Amino acid sequence: MDTKLLSTLAHLSDDALLSRVKHLAEREREATALLIAHLTELDERRLYLGEGCSSLFSYCTQVLHLSEGAAYSRIQAARAARRFPTILDRLEEGSLTLATVGLLAPHLTQDNHEELLNAAHHRSKREVEELVARLHPQAPVPASVRRLPSPRPDAAGGSHLAMASPDTDLSLSPGTDPAAPLPSSAGAASVTAAAAPAPPAPVRRGTVAPLATEHYKVVFTASAEMHEKLRLAQALLRHQIPDGDIAAVLERALSALIEDLMKQKLAATDCPRAGRGTDPGSRHVPAEVKRAVWHRDGGRCAFVSRTGRRCTEQGFLEFHHVKPYAAGGEATVENIELRCRAHNGYEATLALGLSASREVRDPSLLQTHDSQDLIAAEVDDLHGHAAVWSRHEGK
Repeated sequence: MDTKLLSTLAHLSDDALLSRVKHLAEREREATALLIAHLTELDERRLYLGEGCSSLFSYCTQVLHLSEGAAYSRIQAARAARRFPTILDRLEEGSLTLATVGLLAPHLTQDNHEELLNAAHHRSKREVEELVARLHPQAPVPASVRRLPSPRPDAAGGSHLAMASPDTDLSLSPGTDPAAPLPSSAGAASVTAAAAPAPPAPVRRGTVAPLATEHYKVVFTASAEMHEKLRLAQALLRHQIPDGDIAAVLERALSALIEDLMKQKLAATDCPRAGRGTDPGSRHVPAEVKRAVWHRDGGRCAFVSRTGRRCTEQGFLEFHHVKPYAAGGEATVENIELRCRAHNGYEATLALGLSASREVRDPSLLQTHDSQDLIAAEVDDLHGHAAVWSRHEGK
């Protein structure tokens, strides 16, 4: 590849770059579908044997130099496509991905494959996992709390993990300790508690996997402090949750947390007081405006692209002035919309007449409560800023 490619791409216009990336993504999907089709035939003929490989997997990793994960997903798709060739067309058009094909492959039959493939059309991996869970529901997993092995220093001054003994299982049977966590067949969460600070290690994310339509398996690592809080909550809730079911306790805790956060961020209340309105020239967003905007925008970023695509982000949401505050925009329901942090900062750069991909390099500039904070920091003269906004509206 040309080493000057990156410097060449830097001179492309925004529209040209977007167009080229979309074209390259189409070519990549086409190449992937072609590769999988050829692997299907190569596998059928077992040509990997003559190449000195004992399996198609070995051929993909040792000869084609694919990663193990890439080889596995492509072989799985190739063998599914051998039975249902329509998979190749769907991979090429992008309505299915290798990940979703892998999830569906074990469940496809001659009778249901068209229905399932249509149901997975442009669905995310999580959505397809839920689709599979509805087809083949699994029983809820029993709740448990187990201590992780703790680090133990060795003779060389380093540390290694000591193996946990059988008595480190903290899932006690009913009647042993009224303050201890109790297993329950209705639980759908598994909590692993850390008894001591672990040595530096790669961070492992928690797992959330659907088991059936109404049940999920949740696995994560808890600190010793959280473990103590869990035990205390179980003890305090014995009258309401006699068996100390972990899932029921955590559901109560999350409900209380969400209620508290909604009050803090959105002024949510069952008995809202009459608002006093917005003072002219004030940056303050009244509580009744926050509630109305959140409800109208559905708790989701309301930014819409030129092609009509709305942002799906539900995190890092902020209240955004459609007409900037510095240009006379008021904190009214009509002028306030929800924006994720990224789009809030992006629209601030547009109002300034800048390019979000070029001039704003410092991520901290985008981490403002409102895009107008960035505008106020960059533009001191109100009239000058209003002129910038007028030019932006005229585009």
